Amino acid sequence: RSHAINLMEKQWIIWHDEANQIIELQKELKISETICGLLVKRGITNYADAENYFRPKFEHLHDAFLMKDMQIAVDRILLAVQKNENILIYGDYDVDGTSAVAVVFDFFKNFYSNIAYYIPHRFKEGYGVSEAGIQHAIDTNVQLIITVDCGIKSAALIAKAKQNNIDVIICDHHLPDEENLPQAIAILNPKQHDCNYPYDELCGCAIGFKLICALEQTMFAEQNLCYANLDLVATAIAADIVPITGENRTLAFLGLHKANTKPTIAIQSLKICADLEKEFTISDLVFIVAPRINAAGRMDVASTAVELFLSKNLNEANKIAQLLNINNADRKDTDRQTTEEALAMLQEQSKDMQCTILYKPDWHKGVVGIVASRLIENKYQPTIVLTNSDNKISGSARSIDGLNLFEALNACGNYLTTYGGHYYAAGLTLNKENLEPFKIAFNNYVKNTLHPQDFIPKLHIDAELKFEEINANFYNIINQMQPFGPQNLRPVFISKNVYNYQNNSRVVKEKHVKFELIQNNKTILKGIGFGLANKLDLLLQNAPLNIVYTLQINEFRGVANIEMQVLDFDLT
Repeated sequence: RSHAINLMEKQWIIWHDEANQIIELQKELKISETICGLLVKRGITNYADAENYFRPKFEHLHDAFLMKDMQIAVDRILLAVQKNENILIYGDYDVDGTSAVAVVFDFFKNFYSNIAYYIPHRFKEGYGVSEAGIQHAIDTNVQLIITVDCGIKSAALIAKAKQNNIDVIICDHHLPDEENLPQAIAILNPKQHDCNYPYDELCGCAIGFKLICALEQTMFAEQNLCYANLDLVATAIAADIVPITGENRTLAFLGLHKANTKPTIAIQSLKICADLEKEFTISDLVFIVAPRINAAGRMDVASTAVELFLSKNLNEANKIAQLLNINNADRKDTDRQTTEEALAMLQEQSKDMQCTILYKPDWHKGVVGIVASRLIENKYQPTIVLTNSDNKISGSARSIDGLNLFEALNACGNYLTTYGGHYYAAGLTLNKENLEPFKIAFNNYVKNTLHPQDFIPKLHIDAELKFEEINANFYNIINQMQPFGPQNLRPVFISKNVYNYQNNSRVVKEKHVKFELIQNNKTILKGIGFGLANKLDLLLQNAPLNIVYTLQINEFRGVANIEMQVLDFDLT
């Protein structure tokens, strides 16, 4: 896994705890004050909350019928089955979309054969429901489309489906435009203002999963068929960077358990392909499984990923996984080359720019989003990377704390032909003659929105920790806070007044630092800091340091030790 070189100073932000709540929780749980502080920060303030958090169970999943329109969706599907109608499952080309298609399609295959799926081509059709996709449904005499991970923004195309006597059920998690909702027969999206579902941060695949749970409840006597692909649901949750809280966390926990005990053929083959010998963690799904699935859509066609997810034969799955591995290797090469070119261009960009906007016509459209993220690691400011696509300029944008990208693009919308996305990530298309005026408008918006301190990356610290508090029991409880992800991140600690122990800290592989530190002249802790070699001189002063880190296990020759992964350090 590549680690960015840490060239930037970071602003350390230490969370200050709610002392009374921590004391009360400690009385109930009888565990360390530091861990109680971590739990309070995550909204866990009593024994019952803690039990649900540390022991996620199937019973914690909400009733699918609490979701607005769920009964309508189930009734319409039962009617389609009864009338033997053609059903089309329509998904997006990313991990969330392809896994959603597979989860829903595979469930239907238990009882219905008159069903097909459709994944739009990333470059020819673009994101979401496409003109070509609706035409395909018309041409193949489809009577019911079920969209997963898309559709909420596709009012015009869904109206076209309706004109052609096709009913549409939308399963989507993107923010609805309440003024212009599509004319679907049912919309399953907990973000609708009048949906009373208890949790509104599900990814697209998880909403597809809730639909099949409702179908199972109606059609079968608890055969648990809907849980067959729970490891794919966990993969979608991990890859789509949704909060790992509430029902998402329960699904991620149960899906990870399945990935490590009875994985689907697809997950088995991807594990073999990646030479992964240990148990899956959520970060393995993010960094090992997701890029290989995404590579299908970035470099070739995303339906290859669905074929893998649906495969029931390990040999066949291994062949597809190898193909995705090749796509991913190609994607990495393209990504590396494009990043190098973009970094060189970034040096030439005007110093007046408070955002990065780079355009090169021959860059591969499949990697511009990844490259934008890499550039922010180098220069922390809103970043847009653009290339040519069908005689237009198109690309991806990534943001930083303080700037809502969707709002920023909206403010410059008169220069764009299409745009869409979220707070931190978006896509856009524009005509060539609008590139320069768009650059000026976007840069002005950034200048007027962000303050100087917004351009310093923030390092959020959960708690101060003394080295002597760190032992196997403490680490085991931290480990049980997994799966980690947005809003349930791996805890970040600060230890103060530590020293370089016997000058043993040193640079390895030119970029990284191996640490050996001591606190209070008694407790020694080892660790590694990726990309921190440029700060080695601070260590060599043998002065007291403050150090920011997460905890991990390092296994060497069969011996496991708790070590630090150092994120930053400075003189006290």
